Amino acid sequence: MPKSVRVAIVQKPPVVLDRDGTIKKAIEYLDDVAAEGARLAVFPETFIPGYPFWAWYVHPIDDIQTRNEIYGRLLENSVDIEGGDLEPIQERVASHGLTVVIGVNETSPDSRTSLYNSLVTIGSDGSILNVHRKLVPTYVERNVWAPGDGAGLRVVETDVGRIGGLICWENLMPVARYSLYAQGLDIYVVSTYDAGDVSIATMQHIAREARSWVVSAGVALHKDDVPADFPAREKIVGQLDSDWENPGDSVVVAPNGRIVAGPLRDEYGILYADIEPGQSREQAWRMDTAGHYNRPDVFDVKVDRTRRPAIEFVDSEDQSDSTETISETG
Repeated sequence: MPKSVRVAIVQKPPVVLDRDGTIKKAIEYLDDVAAEGARLAVFPETFIPGYPFWAWYVHPIDDIQTRNEIYGRLLENSVDIEGGDLEPIQERVASHGLTVVIGVNETSPDSRTSLYNSLVTIGSDGSILNVHRKLVPTYVERNVWAPGDGAGLRVVETDVGRIGGLICWENLMPVARYSLYAQGLDIYVVSTYDAGDVSIATMQHIAREARSWVVSAGVALHKDDVPADFPAREKIVGQLDSDWENPGDSVVVAPNGRIVAGPLRDEYGILYADIEPGQSREQAWRMDTAGHYNRPDVFDVKVDRTRRPAIEFVDSEDQSDSTETISETG
């Protein structure tokens, strides 16, 4: 593990509802961060092909035809990971030797019409190290995404340290956080639509609780980036309180809870910070949430690692138990 790592949070807009256009943009941003010496690049929640902001403004019953049209376009432009949609990004990642965490709208391999809010970790050789699907879509998001599972609740070894991450309000789920702490973290990644001072305070709390670096990539989207042909565009834009649909608020927090970069608010940009991943381990002597500051004799946490398909046909003779007990050693 290197002593110092430059991390980059890409708080830039996607090409809304355009998978191929957004992938091209992502590759451009990767070139930019590599040129600045970054080793880790983090993108916001469902960057490809954009967060479904319309779900908060278009009524699911009164505007059902509009919702139908938008969902159809999102479905058509979402990411088929098994089908190789991310290969152009993987190839560019490998050429730069970067580690990348990026949010995508993921198509289901077992359903033609279900989508997942997924966080993809790509190693410096371009291989996909982990795919985590958001456990519980929040509020109106449940009209867009299917619920995820525990298969991706993993911390992975990378060139820049041990990385794990959660999506948006999953970071308010104590057991989900603990499942990552128990596996040993150097860098805790947050890919989120949440923003504001309370959200930033949550990032500081997680850093102190995990004794790890927190790299939080927020969604920033300006009304001018909503395409002219977007269904009911004027109605949606007219409901915005400001020109910014969401402010971003990307931030990097040290293991002691101190903000070292950001928040980047109401603007586009790439937020850089030079961090020392080893500090996550150095500070654990004070408090190790999943180690000596834990009571495994009192608390027992289990994670079901089964990848849950939207529909599953199971042969009664071919079943296995994927439940894993999370201990202080992971």
